[in-house]
Amino acid sequence: MLCTAGWLASVLVGHYVDCGPELHRIGLAVHILALVLSFGTILVVDWLGLLWLFGKVEMHASGKLEAAAKPLIWGGLALLLISGALIDPDLTSLVTVVKLVCVLVLMLNGLSIAPAMHLLLALPPSTRFTELTRRLRLRLMIALTVSQTCWWTAVLIGLINSTLRRWTGA
Repeated sequence: MLCTAGWLASVLVGHYVDCGPELHRIGLAVHILALVLSFGTILVVDWLGLLWLFGKVEMHASGKLEAAAKPLIWGGLALLLISGALIDPDLTSLVTVVKLVCVLVLMLNGLSIAPAMHLLLALPPSTRFTELTRRLRLRLMIALTVSQTCWWTAVLIGLINSTLRRWTGA
């Protein structure tokens, strides 16, 4: 509920409150820094998970990193919501709406994977991906796919929107 409420508040403030050009510039700078913080951390966690999938590291390495990285990921996401409200999102643009929905989905996906991560950390460190139940393997693969799809979609749409704004002077 908190994620959805924060997301909705960010969208509504961004749509209804005119923050002016100065706050827009500050919001854009914070948005980029928050993106680097949260998405960069996600990439490292997912990379370590991929290494575990291929048997290159023990399972707990990825789980421990994910647990330690949670404040960076969620703090970055909170900053993305706050700064996103300052950069005047165009809710009449379908691609912007897609980006915003991707952000909500990736946050809810991050919350929904927590029980699976607790299950993984309860298993012996030497457990291989192929030794997990089919259901747990499928859950992990779906979460990874949703996460990466939503992150990359949001990042690319943000990049395109920002570039188009610069080119058109909007």
